[in-house]
Amino acid sequence: MLQTEQTLFEQMRITELEIESRKALFSFTGADVKALQSFKPIIEENIDKIVDDFYGLQTSVSEIALLIGDSDTLARLRTAQRRYVLDLFNGVYDLEYVNNRLRIGLVHKRIGVEPKLYLSAVHTLKELIYAVINCSVQDTHQGECIRVAIDKLVLFDVTLVFDTYIRSLVSEIENAKDKAEKYAQMESKVKERTQQLEELSQTDPLTGLLNVRHLQETATRILRAAQRRAEPVSVIYLDVDDFKSFNDTQGHRSGDEVLRAVAKAIKEITRAEDHCFRYGGDEFCIIMPNCREEQARDNFITRFNQKIKLSLNNISLSFGIIDTGPYEYEEANSLIHKADQRMYSYKRASKQQQQTMAAANDLAPENSTADVHSISQSQSVDKAVE
Repeated sequence: MLQTEQTLFEQMRITELEIESRKALFSFTGADVKALQSFKPIIEENIDKIVDDFYGLQTSVSEIALLIGDSDTLARLRTAQRRYVLDLFNGVYDLEYVNNRLRIGLVHKRIGVEPKLYLSAVHTLKELIYAVINCSVQDTHQGECIRVAIDKLVLFDVTLVFDTYIRSLVSEIENAKDKAEKYAQMESKVKERTQQLEELSQTDPLTGLLNVRHLQETATRILRAAQRRAEPVSVIYLDVDDFKSFNDTQGHRSGDEVLRAVAKAIKEITRAEDHCFRYGGDEFCIIMPNCREEQARDNFITRFNQKIKLSLNNISLSFGIIDTGPYEYEEANSLIHKADQRMYSYKRASKQQQQTMAAANDLAPENSTADVHSISQSQSVDKAVE
C-alpha cells in the first residue's frame, strides 16, 4: 500500500494499546490527569499572555523568525499553540490528541525545524507554564503535582513528535533507494542510516555543497578557532550573473547544470580546510580559514576562472571577498553580509564598465580599441556544459 493511502496512525503503527503503553513508560496516571484538569481554569485565564510571551521569545531567535517568515504564518501558529496549551490541561489524551502531536512533528519536519529548535521551544513553553503555576497555586504540594504532570505529558508528546521526525527522514531515504527496503529492515542498519541522515541534513542535494542551514554555526566556529590561533579568515561570496535570464531562455535543467558546474569548480579549487556553501539560488559562499583577502583573490579567483572556462559558455560570475583578523574579528553575520555587499558592488561596477565599453565601441572608429578592465570575467568556450 502506498504511504499516501495510509493514515498517520497506520504509518506510525500507533494504536490505543500503544498509547497506553507509552503513558505507562512515563508513569502518567489518572492522578496526573486530575492535577492537570484542576489547573485548566487558571490556564484559560492566562492563555493569551502565555502565547504572547512564547512567540515574543521565539521570534527573537533569528533561525526561528526566518522559518516563520510572515505575519499570516505567525497568526496560524499562535492559534495552533493556543489550542495545544489548552489541550494539555483538557484531561483527554486519546487517539485524536496523539494524531495532533504526530501532525505537529510532520509539519515541523517539512518546514525544516531542527530538533534543537523544537526542544528549545518546548523548554520555553514549560517555563512559561511553570511561571503561571508559581504565581497562581499557593499549595506547594499541588503546584508540584501539576509541574510533574506537565513534565510527563510533554515528554509523552516529544516522543510522538520525534517519532514523526525519524519516520519522515527514513521515508526520504527509502524513496532515494527506489523504495526497495521496508521499514522493518531498517533496524539492522541503524548505524548506517543515522550517518546518511546526518549527511543529508548538511548537504545541498543539487550541488553537493554544504547547505545554508549550517553556515552561521560553521562560520562562528571557524572565527572562534581563528581567534584562538590569531589567524585571518576570508569569506568569498559569488553568484552567477543574470542567472534568472539564463534560466528563462535556456531552461531550468540547463540552469541546474550551470550550478553543478560552478559547485564542481569550487570543490576542485578549494582546500580541504575550506567550507563551501550553496547560499541559495545561484549564490555561493566560501569560508577560508587562515587566508587573507589577497591570497583568496590571487589563488582562488584566478584558478577558479581558469577552471570554469573549461566547462561553461557565455557565463560570468561576480565575486565579493573580505577578510577579518588576526587582531580584530567581525561577527559571522556581519562578515558574510559585507562579502555579499562587495559582490553586488563588483556586479554593478562590471555592468557600468560593459555599458562604457559598448558606448566607446559605438563611438570609436573601427581600428580603435577601448582598454577597459573588467571586474567580473566572462567565460566563453565552444560548448555550454560538458
